[in-house]
Amino acid sequence: MKRVQIALLFILVSLIVVPAAYGQDSQALRNRTREQMRTLLDKVGSRPDVNVAFRQSDKQPYNFVGVMREGLTNCESLEIVISVTDKETLGFRVYPHYKGGYVNIDKARNSVGLMRKLLQFSSEAFLFWGMDSSSDVFAGYTFTLESGFPEEAVTIVLRSIKNTDKFIGDLRPSIDGTTPPDSHP
Repeated sequence: MKRVQIALLFILVSLIVVPAAYGQDSQALRNRTREQMRTLLDKVGSRPDVNVAFRQSDKQPYNFVGVMREGLTNCESLEIVISVTDKETLGFRVYPHYKGGYVNIDKARNSVGLMRKLLQFSSEAFLFWGMDSSSDVFAGYTFTLESGFPEEAVTIVLRSIKNTDKFIGDLRPSIDGTTPPDSHP
């Protein structure tokens, strides 16, 4: 009987201690990844082909935010949100600001046309396209961290974000019925 009690006690302690220890390791890994991301964003954000000052979010300590304003033809700016998740991934969301706000499916002149074009872009473009819970449109990319911190790949994504502006030009007919400046005869 005593052996059964000891075995049950061991199992009970394992059920409490192992998840707690794993949670601490997971949190330490997330913190380390956040610091790696901070260091990389400080370095790459200042490059002329990125030119974005990133800062840690006030609302979510595992998010970094930055705004790209230069070299854009169709957007006023591109709001970039980078999340270090608790699932060992990095999530990039790029929200185009167009005519004073986000591009929103519900406010678009042709919502169905906009959604169809976003699906097409997701098939053809480097970044995928989506809609958040507020129906705001974003371009995105997600990394898993199974093979370590992907410094070079993150740099490539950061350098590619400015191309989002071209896609907004292609979406303008569905957003508000206008055409991009470079498509006029």
